[in-house]
Amino acid sequence: MNRRMIPFLTLISLLSISAFSSEWLSRPVTPDWSSDAKLGLGETRENIYGLDVSQLEEVKKEGYIHALKWPVKVTGLKIPYEPLKYFLEEEKKNPLKRLIEKIAEKKLGYNDMDGLYEWLGLNKFPESDVPDVFQIPYPDHVKPDYRVGASILDTKNGKAMTYSCATCHSGTFLGKTVMGLTNKRPRANEFFVMAKKYVPLIPSGFFRVATNATHAEKAMFKKTKENLKYVDAVAPQVLGLDTSLPHVSLSLAKRQDDEYATKKPRRTNRRQRRKQPKLKTFVADSKPMPWWNLKYKTRWLSDGSIVSGNPILTNFLWNELGRGTDLKELESWMRDNSDKIKEITAAAFATKAPGWSDFFPADSINLESAKRGEVVYNNSCKKCHGTYEKTWSLPNSEELTLAEKLTTTKVIYHEQTPVKDVGTDPNRWIATKEFSGALNKLAISKWMKTKVVPQKGYVPPPLEGVFLRYPYFHNNSIPNLCALMERPDRRPKVFVQGPSTKAEHFDEDCVGYPVGDKIPKEWWKEKDAIYRANKPGLLNIGHSKAFYDENGKSKMSQGQKKDLRSYLKTL
Repeated sequence: MNRRMIPFLTLISLLSISAFSSEWLSRPVTPDWSSDAKLGLGETRENIYGLDVSQLEEVKKEGYIHALKWPVKVTGLKIPYEPLKYFLEEEKKNPLKRLIEKIAEKKLGYNDMDGLYEWLGLNKFPESDVPDVFQIPYPDHVKPDYRVGASILDTKNGKAMTYSCATCHSGTFLGKTVMGLTNKRPRANEFFVMAKKYVPLIPSGFFRVATNATHAEKAMFKKTKENLKYVDAVAPQVLGLDTSLPHVSLSLAKRQDDEYATKKPRRTNRRQRRKQPKLKTFVADSKPMPWWNLKYKTRWLSDGSIVSGNPILTNFLWNELGRGTDLKELESWMRDNSDKIKEITAAAFATKAPGWSDFFPADSINLESAKRGEVVYNNSCKKCHGTYEKTWSLPNSEELTLAEKLTTTKVIYHEQTPVKDVGTDPNRWIATKEFSGALNKLAISKWMKTKVVPQKGYVPPPLEGVFLRYPYFHNNSIPNLCALMERPDRRPKVFVQGPSTKAEHFDEDCVGYPVGDKIPKEWWKEKDAIYRANKPGLLNIGHSKAFYDENGKSKMSQGQKKDLRSYLKTL
């Protein structure tokens, strides 16, 4: 080869790589986001844009980076990063800190950025970003000095901190951070409540002096203060739950009633001002769903109320409504950044669930018990939750290792995602009625083709990775599978949603949180982690017909329930 050709070919190669992102976007596969969308039995949307395997892996990585580093440049709430760090770390007698602690009548409880991240429930990045089943790349190719879910943005006014998808959609199990797993201990909602309560009381000039901020950072803070006028939020009843639904509804109610929810104070008469919006006090807490379920579904959220549209676009809209963002600016950003939206969509749908043997020895599962459990499952559960074909049923299974035998070869879920009312707490889907109309009439919703239709009941989800997804039900009211298989009146009324860093934090037999005397004593110190299933919105009722007849008599022996749990661990 002519040596003078080498630099030319290298340039062509580099240009091909840089053009990769735009090249795959032009591919002909277009997902069906309509309410009529169907999947053939046994089909998935894991590769939702029909990419080649190597392309999918590259696009998936880019999508995860967007999920880790919030891509919406027009986002309404930007926290000046360096002033925040100075406020927490540089001066212990900071006058702004004294002011906030005086108003709050308590100490902050953390004195540096990592303390704030820990309080927020943000998970740690792994020591290496080598691709593995947990799928956490480093956003800028080096291990960040912040945690998963914190997003540090470069803006014209300096560095800003906000929150990314991974705040709620990454979780820790036995000390390992897993992308796509629901975060069991987030406090992002409480942070919004704190910001709404305290930030408006801080004069911008005082902020600049007390935090050593530049004039540009002061301008960022002032803009955030202005956007907070159009934000309202409520704290979850207990750690581990999310209040994004009332957050969006209450924030939307602060805007004008037009197609772009214009950011001007909504005029109200005296009677309306006295009447508190229902979702300010109505408990509608829920939890985000794991990403690896997306590939099997045709409608979204735990209640299936998003019946059409790309759920990633819906996520952007709901997040930015809750941050006081101008919706015309948001729509313009969405139109101009279809590549980023498709990359994060491809990544979320391609997310795989880790398996039991990624955390435990394969021989911790009794294979014969799991096979018996498969029979119990198929007789009791598959109608709603789908069928799982196991490797142990293949003709050559005897040649395989135990870990290989435990894997699933195919999931057969529904053609269209069903919604079932099995008597679980109804507050979450009832609350959807409060704002679906206002959300649907937005011009941006129509452009996105996203529609909210309140449903009676909840989606019976696919059960891949179910051993990671405790506590169970949409409202986290069931600590483990032993409790789920018990009569509602015998289920634990109190348990603690503690961390997951070591073996005693997980009950292997019952698959979930330890309860009763097994609860680590130190967990009780964290008062907001104590779950009390005794009020509307947090009730642990329903989903018992698979296990008990109408007279309360068990349909399964304790041995069958144990076998069923063994089987569920393998999904």
